[in-house]
Amino acid sequence: MMFLQLIRPTVAIVRATIATAFDIFLVAILTGCSRPTAREPDANSATASLPVDAVALVRIDPSMVSALHVETVNLHTVSRILRATGKVQFDESRLSRVLAPVTGQVTGLTASVGDRVRKGDPIFYLNSRDAAVALEDNLVAHHDLDLAEKTLTMTQDLFDHQAASRIALQQAQNDVAKTHLRVDRTEAALAAIGVQDHSDSGRLDPRVPVTSPVTGAIIERHVSDGQYVQLDPAPLLTIADLSTVWVEADVFERDLHLLRAGQSAEVTTTAYPDERFRAKVARVSDVVDPATRTVKVRFLVVNPALRLKPEMFATVTLFVDDVEQAITVPTSAVLTEGDRSFVYVALDDRTFARRLVETAAEARDSRRILRGVKPGDRVVTSGAILLRGQEDRGAD
Repeated sequence: MMFLQLIRPTVAIVRATIATAFDIFLVAILTGCSRPTAREPDANSATASLPVDAVALVRIDPSMVSALHVETVNLHTVSRILRATGKVQFDESRLSRVLAPVTGQVTGLTASVGDRVRKGDPIFYLNSRDAAVALEDNLVAHHDLDLAEKTLTMTQDLFDHQAASRIALQQAQNDVAKTHLRVDRTEAALAAIGVQDHSDSGRLDPRVPVTSPVTGAIIERHVSDGQYVQLDPAPLLTIADLSTVWVEADVFERDLHLLRAGQSAEVTTTAYPDERFRAKVARVSDVVDPATRTVKVRFLVVNPALRLKPEMFATVTLFVDDVEQAITVPTSAVLTEGDRSFVYVALDDRTFARRLVETAAEARDSRRILRGVKPGDRVVTSGAILLRGQEDRGAD
């Protein structure tokens, strides 16, 4: 009896615990059955389903549809192109290094690096003892020539009147010929150092003008005003004519058979992504880089506005005598932000996906799509800028 009295409360506690657990389980089942289901995404929402190949979606009002023009793109036959990257370099044939023509002291130097000079303009002068000696020699030679010619005239007159021998006449003629040669030699020496003879005006100017051999910009200066310079192969100034430049680009070995001298190309740079510079193949290197399997190709590029600067990175688009299948779109379809280009592809009449694309120049009014668009896609070819503005407003 004592034992039954002890376990009776314990059995009661266990029954109460089981009942409570069952009640909680029942409530949980009922609650789960009555919970509302999650809302399905709105298929008409621009952010409901972002395609994997899109970076943004934009949905427009029906009133904007008429402002857009959409075209279905497909592959068609176009001239094959090659693309290569490289750097802008100086055109070595238009690079001039100014040397000292004589030993002397620099005077009148005011030009600095970056200054533009014209061909034939004096950059500075050299006060030179050598120039003074050359001027003096030339002056003496002219005086001797004048005297020899007068002597010949007098001897000729005496010979005509049988008052001078033929040997005296021939000697006078020989003296004139010798002094003519001496004058030619001294004048050539003056011309070589760039000195002008002002002896007719009664003065000798020993200053040697150092002039610019080309029209261009000073890119290096290794001399100062007042400095004494010697005859030295080291240049005092370097002047570059940037009206044309070189672009040295790397072309893969497998594409060498497509290259030929004089082939047309276009050059673009990050600094001017919308500007194309006319170029042509000037030289193909005779050496293949064993590490990259590429060959250096030199392109001669017209640079009339002097926008291309040496050491700029450049992309060369080369048009070769071959054809391939490609997608092209009007230039108006491609928008550029920084170094990225993109187009808008229509998903339906009012929803458009912005896709990043890689493009190449095709013609003045069209671009070739290398990556980002496939045949059958419907691309916005007019009004893309409106979609970009609508996208920005939607983000706000």
